[in-house]
Amino acid sequence: MKLSAPVYRLKRKARLLSRKEKIPLHEALDRIAAGEGFGGWSLLSARMTEVLPGSALFARLDPGDLVLLGARPGHGKTLMSLELAVEAMKSGNRSAFFTLEYTGRDVLDRFAAIGADFERFRDLFEFDASDAISADYIAARLASAPRGTLAVIDYLQILDQKRDNPDLMTQVRALKAFARERGIVIVFISQIDRSYDPALKPFPDIGDVRLPNPLDLGLFDKTCFVNNGAIEFRAA
Repeated sequence: MKLSAPVYRLKRKARLLSRKEKIPLHEALDRIAAGEGFGGWSLLSARMTEVLPGSALFARLDPGDLVLLGARPGHGKTLMSLELAVEAMKSGNRSAFFTLEYTGRDVLDRFAAIGADFERFRDLFEFDASDAISADYIAARLASAPRGTLAVIDYLQILDQKRDNPDLMTQVRALKAFARERGIVIVFISQIDRSYDPALKPFPDIGDVRLPNPLDLGLFDKTCFVNNGAIEFRAA
């Protein structure tokens, strides 16, 4: 069955419906799926044979990588980061999601949006929305995490919000050293500066990352920028 639009656009349509009707995202997804002729979003996802972008990206990551994942709001960077987490867990590894943007319920809804059964991964997934999130906090929480664990930080700029934390450069350097020593992949979701104009170039790039304070973006081993469901991947 051919869909009326690519899956990423249907997900975006569901998010808009969820906000407009003030209903849970999973309910909005099911409504969108019904409009496409499916009994629910899970059935729609099961019928799709396309490879999720996160699956392709995960295959290119190595233990110890520091990854920058950037996009404008609403272009799927959070969903892609969760796709990466799911791919890690499918391989038997653990995943962690550090955020000040989302609640646990929000993340469960986004698992549904990418067609993943959260219950399958419950014992491998850690959600953390502590106000104390910083490089030191993240390293402490992952102190016993085994090699191959994938951690998502949503988002890079939250490390820079508290004046009593070290500067952003110091924190990212500390996490890079920690990731390499422990063989953990750390994915930083990043905001993109509003000056980025998709009419001038198809993808944002390293120069479009919003940085309130200095940061050597060369610290990242790999970058991935998303725009309209397409991705551009680069390795340092």
